[in-house]
Amino acid sequence: MRFDTKIAVIVRDDLADWQKLNVTAFLSSGLSHATDEIVGKPYEDASGHTYLPMFREPVLVYAADAPGLFRAHSRALTRGLPTALYTEELFGTDNEDDNRATVRTVEAPDLNLVGLALYGPRSQVDKVTRGLRLHR
Repeated sequence: MRFDTKIAVIVRDDLADWQKLNVTAFLSSGLSHATDEIVGKPYEDASGHTYLPMFREPVLVYAADAPGLFRAHSRALTRGLPTALYTEELFGTDNEDDNRATVRTVEAPDLNLVGLALYGPRSQVDKVTRGLRLHR
């Protein structure tokens, strides 16, 4: 099935593996609030146990160097796409209040990005991620 929308996560390619996974998880959690349609319905197994709903469509994970991430960030902001971000400084904080305070002190062009997640019309997300490669 081809969706009219697209979910993309972009992770800086020079991070340690644990950082890449951590950033991807945090960014994905942020996107779950982009719109009511992004998340499907809860799951239930044959034993009657229920499980949390997940995204209703695939998540494409891209790798980017710092300039590529900056370019994608600028493109996403220009298009007004719902975007989650993770900066390098967030590795040094241990709660969400400090996370927000840390991001709030930096102007958008100066953010030290290590990851972005975005959601929107397929054509717009494709324009933001143009030139990036899928993460391997």
